[in-house]
Amino acid sequence: MSISTNDTRTTEHRIRLRIPQQYHQEPVISQLVSQYHLTINITAAILGANASGDGWFDLVLMGSNTNIQAALSYLDELGLEVWQGEESDGW
Repeated sequence: MSISTNDTRTTEHRIRLRIPQQYHQEPVISQLVSQYHLTINITAAILGANASGDGWFDLVLMGSNTNIQAALSYLDELGLEVWQGEESDGW
């Protein structure tokens, strides 16, 4: 029995994520780590402690393609805007 390396090999996926004010106190990025087993690198962010508007995060998601796609579905279910960047092998 062979396992598809496309589903288990570590890849990187760059996204820009908009966090509306109603989600500022929610652990959205933490959920990507704990529930979807991703490593997250925050490459840029705008979110003040007393922010009255939206926050923005530039993220590099690292993990299996299956977990990344599941995490992106989770963000979509929350109704968060996600701009997708490039995907590349982590090797």
